[in-house]
Amino acid sequence: MVLAQRINSNDFADPLTFHLASSGRESRSMTFEGFLRYMESKDCCVFDQAHTSVYQYMGQPLTNYFISSSHNTYLTGDQLVGKSHLDAYVCALRKGCRCLEIDCWDGPDMEPVVYHGYTLTTKIFFKDVVATVEQHAFEVSAYPVILSLENHCSKEQQEVMAQYLISILGEKLLRTPLDHHTTGGLPSPNDLKYKILIKNKKLKPPIKTEDAAGTQAEESVDEGEEEEDDDDDEEDEDQQTKAKFWSPRKAGSKTKKKKEAVAEALSDLVVYTRSVKFISFSHSKDNQNYYENTSMAEKKARKLAKASGVDFVQHNQKFLSRIYPAGSRTSSSNYNPQEFWNVGSQLVALNFQSLGLPMDLNDGCFQDNGGCGYVLKPAVLMSSHFDPGCSKHGHKTTHLLLKVISGSNLPISRSGKALDPFVRVEMHGIASDSCRKNTHTVKNNSLSPYWDADMNFSISVPELCLIRFSVREQTGLLSSEFVGQYTLPFTSLKKGKPQRQKERERVGVGIRQRAKLHEVTLLHGRLFLSMFITKSFK
Repeated sequence: MVLAQRINSNDFADPLTFHLASSGRESRSMTFEGFLRYMESKDCCVFDQAHTSVYQYMGQPLTNYFISSSHNTYLTGDQLVGKSHLDAYVCALRKGCRCLEIDCWDGPDMEPVVYHGYTLTTKIFFKDVVATVEQHAFEVSAYPVILSLENHCSKEQQEVMAQYLISILGEKLLRTPLDHHTTGGLPSPNDLKYKILIKNKKLKPPIKTEDAAGTQAEESVDEGEEEEDDDDDEEDEDQQTKAKFWSPRKAGSKTKKKKEAVAEALSDLVVYTRSVKFISFSHSKDNQNYYENTSMAEKKARKLAKASGVDFVQHNQKFLSRIYPAGSRTSSSNYNPQEFWNVGSQLVALNFQSLGLPMDLNDGCFQDNGGCGYVLKPAVLMSSHFDPGCSKHGHKTTHLLLKVISGSNLPISRSGKALDPFVRVEMHGIASDSCRKNTHTVKNNSLSPYWDADMNFSISVPELCLIRFSVREQTGLLSSEFVGQYTLPFTSLKKGKPQRQKERERVGVGIRQRAKLHEVTLLHGRLFLSMFITKSFK
């Protein structure tokens, strides 16, 4: 069967791959089977294939990049009785994660352990975590890995931790500042290729004083003073809150114990990622050094983003900031990371083991730039006056005219019956750009549902926007169940060729289902779309 539509054979890298009809080569016709192969090929993928490799400039300071970050990386389940496992680190690294968290506690026989404190989560040895990171750190990305230590160990066991980091990581561990890095502030991802950085508290340098004779002497700072700069205080409080719920007596005894100061051997391993306590934007502007970073819980960060969005953006132009989930999320659920990317936070940490919308957005964001775990922040976030809470930005509005045409080979329902599917298209960006629209429901058709539904979206800041396509099954008048999804940056949408700019770009979307610790791409499940992107002046 020969498709009536004429196809330009120059559109294909290898036309024979798609079975051009031998009887119709001169007329540039294609068999029906060949057309299906073409529609399911990378030539028609909605994701721009140029973005499947590193294409962004990697020579800017670390502060200028979004960095794929994990929270409680060691956990495979909830934060009360879940299992800690080395595979969780392997899976995170293979998904492009570049900032891993390690919760360190004193263990038996001077062996530091990793687990979620004050709970019944299982324990793994710190040395095994470090060995796992060393083995898998650069399997999918050459760019630096940051080990974020939530350190609860005694000084003695911190010394052991430092020994393991040095002996196991070897030359991969960054121990001294770079001689000639290419930026004025923090080094760039290029400068730090194949390096592992330690994010932790650091001892303050000795204070120089003059004695009565006028000679200079050095006085070491009381190590206890370091607790004032501890960015982990809020996370400790979160853990203690959970502990009181889980085991009040145990929590009470633990919270009374004075926290240990950082050991010098571990402090010496902190170079460009010294953790300090966030006080205010003005305090950071006047006192924070470029190599210091802050962490804050989602609730505090959300409040600051709403009240002082411009200040938050400016803060993140100079310093690294890490956002982590609230301690009340004992099930290891996640917040929406988009609201913190909107203010330029680089280390937006999520529970990678928890499936759902937040991780869909994270996966979509970081599949950009070759999935290397570093995505260059857009120019708007380097502006001195950008306010993500404002609905008007610049003079142009981007319009997406989208037609959801049909689906192909969608999964069947849990009951084994054909789906009653509909498609939901969501925009995730600044508040004024975020919205969602649905097609109508097609009854009893998983094989080839046909919607032919038009949708229009107007976007003021497309550089910060993610677009998410999901298939859902209508289960009731107002209820539906998730079937599969695909998320990508708006800027990674496949663009039409110059000679076809006035035509709609026809693309396909591969629908993905979720699986614990792994992501399964359903190669046979597809959505077929037609889209047209324009810009208008305000």
